[in-house]
Amino acid sequence: MSESRHDWFEGWRLFAVLALALVALSIWIAGMRQFEVDGVRMVIRFTARTSLLLFCLAFGAAALARIWPNAFTRWLRRNRRYVGVTFAASHGIHAIAIAAFAGIDPAGYAAATSIASYVFGGIGYAFIIAMTVTLFDRTAKALGASAWRRLHLTGGYYLLFQFMVSFGKRIPDMPLYALFLIPLVAVFALRVISMASARTPRTIETG
Repeated sequence: MSESRHDWFEGWRLFAVLALALVALSIWIAGMRQFEVDGVRMVIRFTARTSLLLFCLAFGAAALARIWPNAFTRWLRRNRRYVGVTFAASHGIHAIAIAAFAGIDPAGYAAATSIASYVFGGIGYAFIIAMTVTLFDRTAKALGASAWRRLHLTGGYYLLFQFMVSFGKRIPDMPLYALFLIPLVAVFALRVISMASARTPRTIETG
C-alpha cells in the first residue's frame, strides 16, 4: 500500500468504509436465507469473527508498532481509535442480530443462551460502550489519564478473555475453532513482550 493510500484510508474515512462494508455484508448474508433464522444466525457468526479480528488489531496495535515498526504498524497504531470504533460497530451489529434471533426463534434463542451468557456478555458490552465513549479526546480528558488507562486495560483483557471462552468452548464440537484462538494468543504475547521490552533498561555500549 502506497503512502498516499495510507493517507486516504485513515481516520473517520477508514471507519466509514469498514462500517458500511460490515452493514452491507450482514444484510447480504441474512438475505441469502430470506432473513429467516438461519440467515440471522449466520450474521451472528460473521460479526463474531469480524469483531474478533478488529479487536485484535486495535488491542495489539501499540505493541505491534513497538516490536515491528514499519509503515503498516505505524498506520495501524495511528488509526487504532478508528479500528476500535469499528470493532464497536461490528459488535453492535452482532447485538442486533442476536436480538433478531430472539424475536424470530425464541425457543432456539433460549436453548442457545444461559444466565452466564447474559451476565458475562452484558459485562463485555458495558466495557465496549465505556471504552468507545472514552476513545474521544474530550471524554478521555474528562475521565483522566490514569482512569482511562485502567478502563482500557481492564476492558481489553476482559474482552480478550471473553473471546477466548466464546470461541474455545466450541472447539470440542468444531476443532477448527481452535484457529480463532491464534490471533488472541498472539495479541496477548505481543503485549507481554512489548511491556517487558519497555521496562528493560537499555545498556550503554562504550568503546
